[in-house]
Amino acid sequence: MEHTLEVLTTRRSRREAHRQWPDEVKARIVSESLRPGVTVNEVARRYGLKANHLSSWRTLARQGKLVLPEPEDAVEFAAMVIDTPLPEPPTVKAATRPEIVIGPVTIRLEEGASASRIAAVARALAVAT
Repeated sequence: MEHTLEVLTTRRSRREAHRQWPDEVKARIVSESLRPGVTVNEVARRYGLKANHLSSWRTLARQGKLVLPEPEDAVEFAAMVIDTPLPEPPTVKAATRPEIVIGPVTIRLEEGASASRIAAVARALAVAT
């Protein structure tokens, strides 16, 4: 018993093997691949492209050789104001000893004097003047 195996091949024309994509279609596909959360592989698969082919179109778009359509989503702008920071205000040295100044006279109390002690000195000065 004799068996023969025949293989039938079809030959694609050169035009079928290398599809021509209009620039508008390329731009739309590239734009779709630039959306957040979308991968090049995913978009290429959807259109029957090789991922590296789509990547080369993206390169053309970055170089300005492929003009992308306007985004479908509304584009919003926010005003940004860049201002130089104000200089730090001079630090006030914390007084460790309270002072009472009346004209040319300065009375320095002991360090950590209580509010009642300062009030008593102030009352005594008010009576004396």
